[in-house]
Amino acid sequence: MTTVTRLVTYVELDEAATDTRHVSVTARLEAVCADDRSLVLLDDRGWSWSSSAPMDTQPRISAEEIEKDARTVVGPDEPIGGETPEQMAAGHWNFLADVLKRQGVDVETRELERLSHDVVLSEPLRALIRDH
Repeated sequence: MTTVTRLVTYVELDEAATDTRHVSVTARLEAVCADDRSLVLLDDRGWSWSSSAPMDTQPRISAEEIEKDARTVVGPDEPIGGETPEQMAAGHWNFLADVLKRQGVDVETRELERLSHDVVLSEPLRALIRDH
């Protein structure tokens, strides 16, 4: 049986939506398995930030801030509609476990929740935050 060893969120600069006043990034969450496979869990996430002044005159955003935001956007979401944070988290981890199950990996939701979660920033994104 394949086991999941960690989670990785890859954050990439959306160059088509980025200019001197607006930065947009995409985030893709993957599960890394003991057999070296990486399975996509979420690939529809991202966020942006903007400024009324050109980015090169603004305080620099740090890699740590982007990593924190990346972990936030891949879930669990904030409670809505009267649900508790615990209910939202349970739904999130159950959803991810179901995504893995459809890809042939059976994993307990509690196992997923306890995995280490790395964030990898693309080189174009790293270059952008270094340059600003």
